[in-house]
Amino acid sequence: MPTPLRIAITAGAAGPWRITATHTLAGASLPPAARLAMHEGADPPPPGSGAWQLLGVTNSNLRYTGETERTRLAGVQQGLGRPPATRAALIPLSKSEAWWELAQDARRALLEEQSRHIAIGLEYLPAVARRLIHCRDLGGEFDFLTWFEFAPEDEPAFDDLLRRLRATEEWQYVSREVELRLARD
Repeated sequence: MPTPLRIAITAGAAGPWRITATHTLAGASLPPAARLAMHEGADPPPPGSGAWQLLGVTNSNLRYTGETERTRLAGVQQGLGRPPATRAALIPLSKSEAWWELAQDARRALLEEQSRHIAIGLEYLPAVARRLIHCRDLGGEFDFLTWFEFAPEDEPAFDDLLRRLRATEEWQYVSREVELRLARD
C-alpha cells in the first residue's frame, strides 16, 4: 500500500504554472493570483508565501476503486510532469453534506454504477494524467483537489471529460467547485 504524500498547492506571484483562467462553477471563488506551484513532501512553504494555499494528501488506499478498475488505471495512467504536458487544470471541489451522510457503498454506487466516473475517466487516459488529493479530513476549505496535466492538443478531450463528468448524477452533490486552467512556460 503506498504511503500518503503531503501536497501543498500555493498560488501567488511565483511558480512554474501560469494561471490562465479561473472559473467558479459553484460556491465561493479563490482570490486571484498569477502563478501556481505544487509542493510534494513534508516541508511545504509557509501559508503566507502566496495569495492562497491548499493542503492535502494523496490517499494511501483507494476508497471507491475496485480491483479491476485499479488494474486498468495502473495499466494506462501516465505520470505527472511529462514534457509535452504543458497544460494543466486544478479543480478544488467540495461535496454537500448530503453526500457525506450517505454510506460509503451508496457513494460508490453513485460514483461508479450510476455516474460511471471512473469508467469515463479511463476513456481519456493516457492523454490526461491525473492526481486526486484528499483534503476533507484535514479541515481545509475543500474536500478534494483534482489535478490534471495534458498536452495542448489534448485540451479539447479534457474539456469533453469535464463536460461528461459534470452531467452525471454524482455532480448534483458538488457544493463548491473552482476550475483553474494553467500553462507551464
